[in-house]
Amino acid sequence: MTARLLVFDSGIGGLSVLREIRRKLPSAEIAYVADDAAFPYGDWDAAPLSEHIVALMGRLIERFRPDAVVIACNTASTLVLPPLRALHPIPFIGTVPAIKPAAERSKSHVVGVLATPGTMKRDYTRELIRSFATDCHVRLVGSSELAPLAEAVMRGDAVDDGAIRAEIEPAFIEVEGRRTDTIVLACTHYPFLIDRLEAVAPWPVGWIDPAEAIARRVLSVLSLTAEPAGSPMVEGQAFLTSGKPWAPAQLRLLAQFGLSGSVRA
Repeated sequence: MTARLLVFDSGIGGLSVLREIRRKLPSAEIAYVADDAAFPYGDWDAAPLSEHIVALMGRLIERFRPDAVVIACNTASTLVLPPLRALHPIPFIGTVPAIKPAAERSKSHVVGVLATPGTMKRDYTRELIRSFATDCHVRLVGSSELAPLAEAVMRGDAVDDGAIRAEIEPAFIEVEGRRTDTIVLACTHYPFLIDRLEAVAPWPVGWIDPAEAIARRVLSVLSLTAEPAGSPMVEGQAFLTSGKPWAPAQLRLLAQFGLSGSVRA
């Protein structure tokens, strides 16, 4: 069986998830859609954002006819998975803050969560903390700038270390002599900054990226097994909802994951 997947994000941060899917399922036929016309989602109010994504997703499903949809965006996943599942009889695999594994790994029981403002405010996020991290002090940090900074880096633009440091420093705290030792990357853009994050962090921490777990979930939902390393990769296409041209650095990044930049979604 060759899987046909639609991978969706507000920008190109969802490529961090697609990268792990490609490692396990290189034969998948993938359409990647970046809703750059509405980026960044973290600045939207919940109701209009939900309405926008649900309507757009209906059009994308009609066009691409996927076997499953991967919502490679924490902000969208914490908001629209229930209405999408109610409307469409195909599997939706979401991306939610990896608070449970962070709480399990933290030795100091002081955990930071780097997210967008939208993800930080969602009841879903707070319910994850209540369910899995009651023995931890969790610092939620909603950054409106970190995802755009990641997009800039991925376009090949110069980004100052100080700008990145300013966004992550609030996640580094000390509570009764215990310091943050684990930070959840609760936006799929952030793993593309990992080298920069490690370089500017006030002290070393463990960074939790859920992408590999999402790829495993895709296999499970579609009843597939991981393909052997080195299996041929089927070329897919990537789309921008704005219709703007892909930047050269973005095209090079897409090519690493077997994608070519295409016309408007």
